Amino acid sequence: MNDIAPNNEFRFKRGSAILEYIRRFSATERVIFGIFVVAAGVSALAMAQMINSYFMVEIPSHGGELREGVIGLPHNINPILAITDVDRDISSLIYSGLLKYDGDRLVPDLAESYKISDDGLTYDFTLKPGVTFQDGVSLTADDVAFTIQKIQDPTIRSPHRADWTDVTVSVVSPLEVKFILKQAYNPFLSNTTIGIIPKHVWNGMNGDQFALNDRNLEPIGSGPYKKASITRAGGVPSEYHLTTWKDYYATIPYLSNITFVFFADQEKVLAAMESGLISSLNSIQPEQAAKLTDAGTGDRKIITATLPRIFGVFFNQNQNPVLADKNVRQALEMTVDRQELVKTVLTGFGSAINGPLPANVSTSDANRSDLAGAQNILEKNGWKKNATSGIYEKKGAKNTVQTLAFDIDTADTPDLKQTAEIVRDSWTALGAKVGVKVFDSSDLYQNVIRTRKYDALLFGELIGRDNDVYAFWHSSQRNSPGLNVAMYTNGRADKLLENIRTTSDEKVRRQNYTDLSAIIGADIPAIFLYSPDFIYVIPQSLKGVNVEGLAVPSDRFDSVKNWYMNTEKVWKIFAN
Repeated sequence: MNDIAPNNEFRFKRGSAILEYIRRFSATERVIFGIFVVAAGVSALAMAQMINSYFMVEIPSHGGELREGVIGLPHNINPILAITDVDRDISSLIYSGLLKYDGDRLVPDLAESYKISDDGLTYDFTLKPGVTFQDGVSLTADDVAFTIQKIQDPTIRSPHRADWTDVTVSVVSPLEVKFILKQAYNPFLSNTTIGIIPKHVWNGMNGDQFALNDRNLEPIGSGPYKKASITRAGGVPSEYHLTTWKDYYATIPYLSNITFVFFADQEKVLAAMESGLISSLNSIQPEQAAKLTDAGTGDRKIITATLPRIFGVFFNQNQNPVLADKNVRQALEMTVDRQELVKTVLTGFGSAINGPLPANVSTSDANRSDLAGAQNILEKNGWKKNATSGIYEKKGAKNTVQTLAFDIDTADTPDLKQTAEIVRDSWTALGAKVGVKVFDSSDLYQNVIRTRKYDALLFGELIGRDNDVYAFWHSSQRNSPGLNVAMYTNGRADKLLENIRTTSDEKVRRQNYTDLSAIIGADIPAIFLYSPDFIYVIPQSLKGVNVEGLAVPSDRFDSVKNWYMNTEKVWKIFAN
């Protein structure tokens, strides 16, 4: 008869007989039997764990906070005004544009789709339906048009105004916007990554009302993060807290919180990192990065990427006639040891360059210095050293004497000051009298660069992902706000720069770049020195960070949706 329990209870068949059999065991037999039972249980659990582990994988999960140290304070967390790294960093997380970069590809962001006319003059964008700003108000084509019109308004003084010159924007419908260009401009699509601001917040403001408004610290965008709170010390922001926006129209990032912590200088921000107050830092000088690397970073790691930035000494031949002599410029170029600059100033975090283009399009190599050859060029062309001063001089018309003397103007930053001093020493060894004049960054721009009052300018050019150097070398950009700081003029170079902007044939563009580099190199309007690396210190626990293909430091947040600190295990079939 089967052992069937009443009331639907579950029991083993013949369970009573088995228990009775076990009761007959001796004490020793019971101990042995118990050991076997425990061993079998443990083995079964281990086997189950192994089987479970085989079918499970670790995946990112939501949560975690990144505390990023920043030198400086936020002023304009507004994509059409942002010019400092801190303003650009926060703006890039709070705002979103029509398109965005995914690696080196442009993909739709606020836009659902877009069309380009055959002649390359008309761009039609259709927006994603149902998108709102972080205050709940719908984002429409009116907001897109308003943003571009504000950029174009000269009283706003947007740093992006040159990108939108000669572009007409019009609203076709609440979800459709049209851009019409006066002439084809191949890199135009990259301009549409600019963040869109809400018209209902900013309407009616112009000039100083716009730039000095407190709303620049209380941003409302449509991006993946929104402002959570601001910590202040004596009325001044000390921390800026961001959290993921739950109604974001795309993939919500894993990293739940990003806090920017502000410091007055590098010494304070490095001390904060050592104490654990911050966990990441991107505004670190190469010298400090080298020290961290040598000492070991413990729970931190350093990642780097080459930015399309060109640093060099740009000559103002109109300001100082001695620099109008091509032989002088050639001798000065031959005297600079670019490899030594990378080693000394950048402590290896950078690349030596010998041309006006980023490494990915430039074909020139950076040569080492040749002091004897440089002096030979000067002396073959009438320059002689003064017996007393050791400075080269040259007799001119009517018994006038030119002295090889000029100043280098640059910004008050450790790397640029050190570069200027090393270059000055090289040219002093050549036989030139060279002074170094250091300015506050804003003063340098307003009173030196804008007015073109310098002999030689040690300056950095930030070139975008499209490698468009039109603003730096086309003759139309010689005067402010143009950035042709060498005031360079060459008809063939102008034509190539115009062709690069209009052609979509990549092979033709590359040949144009090669020809342009050769022309500028032959004219020597500047001496190109190096391209520094972007250096980012992050915690070991932060995964998914990709810094390849950046144009500016804030571009690192293009991949923020993939950043994570927390993980969880799920079965493989649920991993996606």
